[in-house]
Amino acid sequence: MLKIENINVNIGGSRILREMNFELPTNQVFCLMGRNGVGKTTTLRTIVGLRKPVTGNITLDGQDITSLGPDARARLGIGYVPQGREIFPTLTVAENLRIGAIAQGTKMNGQLEKVYTLFPVLKEMLGRKGGVLSGGQQQQLAIGRALLTNPKVLILDEPTEGIQPNIIDQIGDAIKSLKGEMSILLVEQYLDFCKELADYFAIMDRGSVVASGGVADLTDEVVKTHLQV
Repeated sequence: MLKIENINVNIGGSRILREMNFELPTNQVFCLMGRNGVGKTTTLRTIVGLRKPVTGNITLDGQDITSLGPDARARLGIGYVPQGREIFPTLTVAENLRIGAIAQGTKMNGQLEKVYTLFPVLKEMLGRKGGVLSGGQQQQLAIGRALLTNPKVLILDEPTEGIQPNIIDQIGDAIKSLKGEMSILLVEQYLDFCKELADYFAIMDRGSVVASGGVADLTDEVVKTHLQV
């Protein structure tokens, strides 16, 4: 589905990603992990077209998208929920959601009901400004907006960061529900969340993948070696 091959990225003259390689299978959940500052968010920003690699290739369904801009990648099916959510605080929940469909040039039709099924609170708050929602509600809104772009690949950067436990559970349930319909690339520090949801994982250190495999391979020894401070 999504393949990252030998990606190198420089920022400000420093090499941030070094020969990054991993593959996200079709309709599976893939968790990208690592300590702070190892290049996880840079990896995501490179995949969606916000960072340009020095070398390497990114392919989606066999199509090389390395030279495409973020808008073209979104139209091909890459949905992105960045760290910090980046909803429009002065627009209502309904308007934020509508932007997802408008950006893709599609009509929402029954897709909204799917979003409301995953996150019922959004239907109750359609007239509220995005900026007055709690952090957890904003995260649900950001995910709902991304889903309205009809993604083949949904990319979530730290979706549980600063979120209350009950909403973490709702986001986890949503990911379980979506698996089988799309591929999901998840950057996450919350180990139990990854173990519960992921089919595959990769751990980064210093801009490269240092461990990967099926989630059953995410043993205590691997965690101790690559994730614990």
